[in-house]
Amino acid sequence: MKITIKTGIIFAFFWMAIKMIIFWSSDNPENPASVMPGVLTNMFCLLMAIAVGLFLHKKNETDESNVLGDIKNAMSAGVPYILLVSIFIYLFYTKINPEYIQHKQNETIAFVDKGLNDPKILEEFRKSQPDAEVMTKNEIRESMIESQTSIISAGATTTLSLLAMLLLTTLNSIFVTVVYRKLVFR
Repeated sequence: MKITIKTGIIFAFFWMAIKMIIFWSSDNPENPASVMPGVLTNMFCLLMAIAVGLFLHKKNETDESNVLGDIKNAMSAGVPYILLVSIFIYLFYTKINPEYIQHKQNETIAFVDKGLNDPKILEEFRKSQPDAEVMTKNEIRESMIESQTSIISAGATTTLSLLAMLLLTTLNSIFVTVVYRKLVFR
C-alpha cells in the first residue's frame, strides 16, 4: 500500500479517536460548542494527512516528479481520509449521537413556530412566497418543517461534510505542493 494512503488512514483514525474523546468528555453533546473542536480538528488532521503523506512520498521518491504528480500524490492521502471520516460522521449521527440531530430539528421547529406566531413575519413570508398566500398556517408550518428537517439529517450532514472535505483536500493539496516545491524540496 502506498505511504500516502496509509498516512490518510492513520490520520482518519486519529481524528475519529479525538471526536469520540470530545463526545465522551462533553457534559452536553447537543451544545454547538462541543461540535466546533471536532470540526477544527478534522480540518487540521486532513491538512496533516496531506502534508505528512506528501512529505514521506517525496522523501522516498527516487526520480524527478512534476507538479501534477505531486498534487495527485497529496490527494491520494486526502481521499482515504475523506471516505473514512464521512462514513464515521454518518455512523456517529445515526448510531452514537442521534440526539444532536434531534436537538437541532427541535430548535428548527421552535424557530418556525415562533416566526409563524408573529403576524408581521407570517405576512412577509406570504408575500415572498406565492404558494403560501393560499395555504393555512398549519400547512405553511408543515411545509417549512419538512424542508428544514430534511436539511438537518445525518445523510445531509455526511454529504455536506464529504463535499467540503473534498474541496478542502483539493485546495490543501495544491497549497502543500506549492510550499514543498518552493521551500522544502528545492
